[in-house]
Amino acid sequence: MQLQRQDIDTAGARFTAYRCGGAAPATALEVIWAHGWAHSHTSLVPLAEAMRAHADSWLVDLPGFGASPLPPGPWGTADYADAMAGWLADLPSKRRVWVGHSFGCRVGLQLAARHPDSVKALFLIAAAGLQPRRSLWVRARRMPRRMAFRMLRAVTPEGPARDRLRERYGSSDYRTAGAMRPVLVKAVGEDLSDVARRVRVPVVLVHGEADTESPPEIAARLHALIPGSRLHLLRGFDHLTILSDGRHQVTHLLGELLESLR
Repeated sequence: MQLQRQDIDTAGARFTAYRCGGAAPATALEVIWAHGWAHSHTSLVPLAEAMRAHADSWLVDLPGFGASPLPPGPWGTADYADAMAGWLADLPSKRRVWVGHSFGCRVGLQLAARHPDSVKALFLIAAAGLQPRRSLWVRARRMPRRMAFRMLRAVTPEGPARDRLRERYGSSDYRTAGAMRPVLVKAVGEDLSDVARRVRVPVVLVHGEADTESPPEIAARLHALIPGSRLHLLRGFDHLTILSDGRHQVTHLLGELLESLR
């Protein structure tokens, strides 16, 4: 599939987007695809390609990912949403559906809440945005590691030694985040409950039942918070395989949403 690259500079933000179009009817909606943390537009290309007959697409490399430069500061997801809204306002078509995966769902929720005219609907795959509710057993297993980190952090001054401590005890995303680490810390600390309550566009949540990175209970709580939303739990898929092995079910559900908005 041939993608047309466009470098965007809007509202102090710079990023890259890729156009996939020309096969859908002129009256079709556009789909904006937003990837998850540590990914880029390439993780969503197979899904966009599968939808070519139904919708033209833009696939975004969010600032700090893929070909896009770092954001100008330690952005939160609201900053990402504001940047996307500035870009979307300049596009010819105003009939758009935001499709996000994981981190891209956080941005989509903020976009719909802060800029309600930017999108007609949200399609959220493996959605994140709420603090997970861990079982007592899981919390007990994690407690010794967390206590060790807190004790060592208390006696370790800021600088290289504390950075090494964070890398040792942090998540794999934290260890590999590099210059994007402040953005990651801000994102995982957010609770988008109030944001979700303000969303008024149609929302479809699609989640893998085997997802351990963003457990299904998060999707269930988002479903309860977002008025009129629909939730689909897909058996046998986790946080990433829902994009690959689950792509046929995902694109079928997205097609149903597009059809309902015609």
